[in-house]
Amino acid sequence: MERRLLPIRLDSYQPLREVVCETLRNAIVSGILKPGERLMEIQLAEELGVSRTPVREAIRKLELEGFVIMVPRRGTYVADLSIKDINEVYEVRTSLDVLAAGLAAERITEEELEQMERLLVQIGEYIDNGDMDKIVEADSLFHDILYRASRNDRLVGIINNLREQLTRFRSMSMSYPGRLKNTLEEHSRLVEAIAQRDPELAQQRAVEHMENAEQTLLNDLNERRNQSND
Repeated sequence: MERRLLPIRLDSYQPLREVVCETLRNAIVSGILKPGERLMEIQLAEELGVSRTPVREAIRKLELEGFVIMVPRRGTYVADLSIKDINEVYEVRTSLDVLAAGLAAERITEEELEQMERLLVQIGEYIDNGDMDKIVEADSLFHDILYRASRNDRLVGIINNLREQLTRFRSMSMSYPGRLKNTLEEHSRLVEAIAQRDPELAQQRAVEHMENAEQTLLNDLNERRNQSND
């Protein structure tokens, strides 16, 4: 059996099922586990060096998050993306990010604004170094500050419920050639609008960012399909 997943270290403070879930989620996002691929509990357990129970629990959670689908009498598969999936997710996320950006322009603190600006500098350095893991982590922190700056706890709660579903889309979008630098520029323009305390401009910048991210994903999806048809 070809090993693709590294055995899990058992010294983590997290419950084993959470570690397994995170490992499988990262494998799906990074493309190690590919769309349409069947997931076999026994094989995954052997590769990860764990029993089948945490693998089974992790797969159930990933199904709820939209990363895998379970087909009766056929098995479990990595979920493929469709244009409908992308459109639906970005309809929701655009609405939430536009609302957050407008509120943040009115309510953000100077400390939060400085944190966002520092993160932009860090992301630029990570891009130069090609450190994708740190880019994704810093990008998530950037959006966390944006949402927190809205001072709307219910908005933050709704976004947190969608966090794992958005992770796959965000990572795929930023992995597309040229997208990283464009994302950094779009974030910079968004921060400038928020710093100007201009809600309408901030909302416009958020829409532009979401539209570009969605189009990138659609381009990526079309290219993958064309490659598979060749």
